[in-house]
Amino acid sequence: MSKQPFRQFSPNWVIPPGATIADLLEEQGWSQTEFASRMGYTKKHVNLLIQGKASLTEDAAIKLERVLGSTVSFWLNREALYREALAKKEDLNQLNDSVPWLKKLPLKDMLHFGWIKNWADKRELVAECLKFFGVASVNAWELKYQSPIAAFRSSKLTDKHKGATSAWLRQGERQIFEISCMPFNRVTFLSALEKVRNLTQEEQEEIFIPKLIQICADAGVALAIVRAPKGCPVSGAIRWLGSEKALITLSDRYKTNDQFWFSFFHEAGHLLLHSKKLWFIDVEGQLNNEQEKEADKFASQTLIPLQYNSQLFKLSKSEKAVRSFAKEMGIAPGIVVGRMQKEEILPWSHLNKLKIKLEKL
Repeated sequence: MSKQPFRQFSPNWVIPPGATIADLLEEQGWSQTEFASRMGYTKKHVNLLIQGKASLTEDAAIKLERVLGSTVSFWLNREALYREALAKKEDLNQLNDSVPWLKKLPLKDMLHFGWIKNWADKRELVAECLKFFGVASVNAWELKYQSPIAAFRSSKLTDKHKGATSAWLRQGERQIFEISCMPFNRVTFLSALEKVRNLTQEEQEEIFIPKLIQICADAGVALAIVRAPKGCPVSGAIRWLGSEKALITLSDRYKTNDQFWFSFFHEAGHLLLHSKKLWFIDVEGQLNNEQEKEADKFASQTLIPLQYNSQLFKLSKSEKAVRSFAKEMGIAPGIVVGRMQKEEILPWSHLNKLKIKLEKL
């Protein structure tokens, strides 16, 4: 039985500092008239103060310290907490109309992955999700995430897919906050890709992923590997965060090393070949446009350079031949198998044991 995420509870009652004043008056045995004379206020103002309808000012806090005790900071803090609670209560009331928005999001996975906290009150859950996305309203979310996604792949993503994809993209943004990057340098990044290519021979994720992230960061590229929530058909994406920092986000949809590395170099191709003004979101079954073809070509030729194509097509279909060719190329054998399968040199069922399963992404 799966464990349900703990539901946060936020009390909806709001107590003004005047309630504390009323309690202290009762202890002293003072009427509001007596208290008003001691404070130098009218009885009407005291009544408004006790009801929370009049703000407790700095001047009032000083007088309360003298008349009822405690400290100025105590009274001002009580007032600040009260006004904050009132503002939050009003905000929650305004979020009533936004509750249907939650149906667009992959809430179950967002909770399971620990991206957000659970709340018993749906309005609180709306506020939690807005906080996750770093936006103040659903309208702001539409402008920041849905509009770019819709413009880029409107024919391939349903509203549910867009919600899941936007959550995945945002989690990538959140992860890079922990990554310190050098300013982007094209020459440095091209050189870094050679190091990454050699890294494909490493089989252990716990070894190659930290190294990959660091190599990219040194060249001004923040790399985030993010679990894909249900409904997110995305393998990878790139976007620029200003002119000196790029973000590559890869999903965990593909569980073998040949697919993982091809996806990485595909996104690197977008980064190097295409406009900094665009988002690139690579979706299963996406449109076969020129930019995608160029990114595919970049990935293919970076992993296995063009001059080795004839050798690849003449390669024996034996495990020994594939391993030998991969060693010569300085890449993982699984990448060679994946390329041969794509080129229909090998059937999709052949030599898959040479591909490394990635279980810890």
